[in-house]
Amino acid sequence: MAFPVTVMIIEDDFRISAIHRQIAEDVDGYTVIKEARTAKEAKAFLQCGGPLPDLVLLDIYIPDVVGLDLFRYIRGQYPTISLIAVTAATESETVQNAIVGGVFDYIIKPVDASRLKRSLLSFQEKRAFLAGRKTVHQKEIDYLIGTQFKEDHPAAAKKTDLPKGIDPITLHEVMLLVRQEKQGITAVELSKQTGMGHTTARRYLEYLVSTRMLRPSLKYGTVGRPERQYLIRGTYEQNDRNGD
Repeated sequence: MAFPVTVMIIEDDFRISAIHRQIAEDVDGYTVIKEARTAKEAKAFLQCGGPLPDLVLLDIYIPDVVGLDLFRYIRGQYPTISLIAVTAATESETVQNAIVGGVFDYIIKPVDASRLKRSLLSFQEKRAFLAGRKTVHQKEIDYLIGTQFKEDHPAAAKKTDLPKGIDPITLHEVMLLVRQEKQGITAVELSKQTGMGHTTARRYLEYLVSTRMLRPSLKYGTVGRPERQYLIRGTYEQNDRNGD
């Protein structure tokens, strides 16, 4: 079962809010508990005494509030809530202030669904990473706050176990991308999303098949040869060493 995350969306355009809700709830474990159109509505919900969201997707340009005032209000009054700015605000001062203020991520509109999903998966992964831990090590903290050197990423812990040509950080990013594609992904699709070559993309996917994290299938189109498609295995499949 995916690690649960509750979300509030603060967005004055109901159509965009609906799109962001669909993207969020397409990620296993995510539940949107509130969509607010104004700062007044958002504050009323937060002040009602009910369960607070784990994460807020915040549009900075809200009609009844100035600049980052709502962002600062939430950070100050509800420090346990994390925020992802999803906004058209591109001014460098605004971006800097949001980063200094502790935003988890900053995504420019119009939002690319794949980009937002990757951010949501990263947030979920880091929340799950911390859950149940009493202490963390320096390299783990560096990973959590995004200041780690490449070799310090937790995914690099087993670097010596990886075959030549498989980078642990790239492997981690590939897994994040594959997780968001519930219907599976082909090497061509992975290549387009990451910018890596087709052969390189296939190498990573085939390695994940060899570790039983993914399973292959055939994707049939209307013409031409079927493509090899890769899907996340269920936990029971990963543990079943007698499978395919």
